[in-house]
Amino acid sequence: MKKILLSGLIALSLFACKNETKETNTPVTNDNTSKEFEAMLDNYYEDGLKLNPLNATMSGDNRYNDKFPDALSDSHKAKMTSYFEKYKTAVTGFEDSLLTPTQKMSKEVLLWDIDINLEGMKHKKDLMPIDQMWSPHLMFGQLASGAGAQPFKTIEDYKNWQSRVDEYLVWLNSAQTNMRKGVEEGIVLPKSLVKKVIPQMEAMANPDVENHLFYKPVTSFPESFSDTDKDTLKAAYIKMITEKVVPAYAQMTTFLKDEYLAKARESSGYNDLPQGDAYYNYAIKYFTTTNMTADEIHNLGLSEVARIRTEMEKVKEQVGFKGDLKAFFDDVRTNKKLMPYSTPEEIISNFNAMHETIKPQVDQLFSVQPKTAFEVRQTEAFREKSASAEYNPGSLDGTRPGIFYTPIPNAKTYNVYSDESLFLHEAIPGHHFQISLTQESETLPQFRKTLWYSAYGEGWALYTESLGKELGLYTDPYQYFGTLGAEMHRAVRLVVDTGIHTKGWSREKAIAYCLENEAESEAGITSEIERYMANPGQALSYKIGQLKIRELRDRATKELGDKFDIREFHKQVLETGCIPLALLESKIDTWIASKKG
Repeated sequence: MKKILLSGLIALSLFACKNETKETNTPVTNDNTSKEFEAMLDNYYEDGLKLNPLNATMSGDNRYNDKFPDALSDSHKAKMTSYFEKYKTAVTGFEDSLLTPTQKMSKEVLLWDIDINLEGMKHKKDLMPIDQMWSPHLMFGQLASGAGAQPFKTIEDYKNWQSRVDEYLVWLNSAQTNMRKGVEEGIVLPKSLVKKVIPQMEAMANPDVENHLFYKPVTSFPESFSDTDKDTLKAAYIKMITEKVVPAYAQMTTFLKDEYLAKARESSGYNDLPQGDAYYNYAIKYFTTTNMTADEIHNLGLSEVARIRTEMEKVKEQVGFKGDLKAFFDDVRTNKKLMPYSTPEEIISNFNAMHETIKPQVDQLFSVQPKTAFEVRQTEAFREKSASAEYNPGSLDGTRPGIFYTPIPNAKTYNVYSDESLFLHEAIPGHHFQISLTQESETLPQFRKTLWYSAYGEGWALYTESLGKELGLYTDPYQYFGTLGAEMHRAVRLVVDTGIHTKGWSREKAIAYCLENEAESEAGITSEIERYMANPGQALSYKIGQLKIRELRDRATKELGDKFDIREFHKQVLETGCIPLALLESKIDTWIASKKG
């Protein structure tokens, strides 16, 4: 998720920012003002947790583990609007001249965060509150399993979850109400996505209590619980599942099957929806943190696809493949030598072996590394078929590890050709380094430790895939082809996401374009295209961000010459946490100037 004129492609427009912004602390002219500003930032964070208690849980803050507000209700939206407007007034009341450079950066980030959220609330995407990949019912399933961020260590933890389930089921009912409103206004999901959601809901409507996902915490009570406590909680959870959870999901399943599916649309893109074009323009701004247009991004994607294809041709020749590039894609997809495993455990072990390989080289590229522990796990079965590999952050206090989840629906057909780049992206030094270092920072205010701007976050992760050779990976040409494939995967997104949502591309046309230009399986590509259909603009962030970070590294290398230190560059990029790309560029330019002086 970065942009800029990488490889002389096109100039990418950024939001204006002040060139003096720099993430270092210097004395301030008014200490009282500085303290008041820090207190205001703390209050913004604390008030935000009350409105979004899941953010607290995901950060390891257990104060609101019993809460799940109905974010679809008018009352909650009014509270959110009031919250943002209150703090916009507050932050604009502080003069830049009385703040440290770090505080000025926080002010600019906070204003961006407030404005983009207020703008988003003007749109009606919440009339489609459920989809196959991004919506709360999937995250809630992770929490229900007992293997996610929701703790199940005390009696209170178990009771908190019961209360949270009650509030979540209110939200689930509101989702159905909103979807009916969407039908009335012509704002509905594509049929292909509804068909993917139905099995997810059906799985939760299964009345077999002891095999129900929400029953999992009952199967792993802490040993410290008394038999009486265990029996009481077991009875309460059985009642919760049979009388509340299963009926709610059964009702949603019936609604989707018998009512909503018939009203769902045949088209794929948002430009077929009322005010859909306006929403997509907003989504571009939100996810890329730029003012780029859909046409600019589409053309950038076409250029990047052409460039990466040239690099792929070189690898094809290196391995001696005689057919054309599309035939090579087919060979890579079906090559049994690239499917060497029989069990999920072997695949997880392979990722752990990669970690051991890169450890000696990481010190050469990174002067600061996270303390938070890290694990690789298989994606849970209930969401594995429609999930992509992903990283779940550890807790702010470091007690819960960062987790790299990888779906393994069938270990015997699992293709490893892109696993090295995948590990770099999702794990180390990608999301795990970036997110953990932000959370562990002793200088950033709390609200910036949990912010997520996809252009910066995913842009960094994609950038780290290019570090494979420096870290001792990509010695196998197929694994290097894998990183080219991963980069191509993000480049075609620029083409197909804009194609679907602004140029009338069908789901089938987008799938065909991807099959023509990358080696992913048709099933995987189909899942990806449906992902873009569900959440417009998000897929643009990776390449835009990667190009910006790479451009900044090239700029620093050229201008600093012998003074350039890759470890210091990476520190400069990572120490800010997630920020809009214009602010990152300003910070790096200031750093370059300081090193020259």
